[in-house]
Amino acid sequence: MRALSSLGRHEGISMQYRKLGSTGMYVSEITYGNWITHGSQVDSDSAKSCVRAALDSGITTFDTADSYAFGRAESVLGKSLKGVKRESYELITKIYWPTGEGKNDRGLSRKHIFESAHASLNRLQTDHLDVLICHRYDHETPLEETLAAFDDLIRQGKAHYIGVSEWNATEIASALAIQDAKGYTRFVTNQAQYSALYRVIEKEVVPLSEKEGIGQIVFSPLCQGVLTGKYLPGKKPPVNSRANDKKSLVGGAGFISGWLREDVLTAVQKLKPIASDLGITMAQLALAWVLNNSNVSSAIMGATTAKQVKENAKGSGIKLSVDVVSEMNKILEKLAETDPKKNQSPNPRA
Repeated sequence: MRALSSLGRHEGISMQYRKLGSTGMYVSEITYGNWITHGSQVDSDSAKSCVRAALDSGITTFDTADSYAFGRAESVLGKSLKGVKRESYELITKIYWPTGEGKNDRGLSRKHIFESAHASLNRLQTDHLDVLICHRYDHETPLEETLAAFDDLIRQGKAHYIGVSEWNATEIASALAIQDAKGYTRFVTNQAQYSALYRVIEKEVVPLSEKEGIGQIVFSPLCQGVLTGKYLPGKKPPVNSRANDKKSLVGGAGFISGWLREDVLTAVQKLKPIASDLGITMAQLALAWVLNNSNVSSAIMGATTAKQVKENAKGSGIKLSVDVVSEMNKILEKLAETDPKKNQSPNPRA
């Protein structure tokens, strides 16, 4: 590998902010997300310390969903943000996955959208959402019904912006066409899985998004922790790692297992000298790679401790040179998933 020492070190970078798509609202480059943590992996006190650490690190954007821990994640986040000036942070939640046993307790029907949105507002202890997202595409509900309901929530002031999660380019384009024809508020963000090892959105979704003013808020930028380098080739996963979590229905061993191949883990270890040369952690390097894509508005990171939050927040503001990006791509791109047919996340609740 060529020497990278001439490319400079990155120390003391503060949180940076980007516009969400073509809107006038800024989001922090790092979003704090509480999928599989709040209401599940960590108690309320730990969750509150993580949220406070996020705020202290300059993170203003918080992501959750009605289905995370069956609503408990929203409740914990709402309590953790209590007392914080509402105008000082951006709150994102999502609707689609089941929130109960009833036939209508899921999907994107008008009934479920309104019921779920109101329940989310109550759990989050707020009167509005900054961004409300369709957590997946609903093939059982007319698209116009979904779009009309979201537009009504916008007009009622219960949401400021709307978006989608893991929709493919055709689905997004179809929705935008209806929104334009009906005069509805347009989608301005797509929440998609994206990392140096999972690049599915680059071929079709990103080009469409750039054309239509949609910004990506990406999840799993560390590829479930694989890009942190903690999983070593030929070694058993760390005892307390996600790879050993066989109890979680989502986000556990089943989700990460496909990436724990020897060829992937060996390649990831080759990133260590790059991170070391730049004076950053491998996690910060992975976050910086994602943020190098100008269509990415923010990268979601999860954490179970305040220390993790503070360290990962430093992934903001790192400008990677063309040489560094090229070197990383040379190491990883042949192993990366790029098939648009796999635009849907392998984990149904992410």
